[in-house]
Amino acid sequence: MIEQQEQEHSQRVEERRRRWGAVGLVGGFVVGILFFGFFPGLPHVIDWGAILVSLGVGVLVRWGVRWWVGR
Repeated sequence: MIEQQEQEHSQRVEERRRRWGAVGLVGGFVVGILFFGFFPGLPHVIDWGAILVSLGVGVLVRWGVRWWVGR
């Protein structure tokens, strides 16, 4: 009984980490793209470099969010 409750709890925590990790990835990507698109002084062109950097930012934010939720 206790083992089943612990397993259910760990599944809920992992599900929450996964959901918030996806939100963090998308949010970081969008913020990165918006930064490259609208920051003054940068060319307002979204190229492959900006997309790759934004994906990197999204992955870092995802990692941070999953760590934060899993504490």
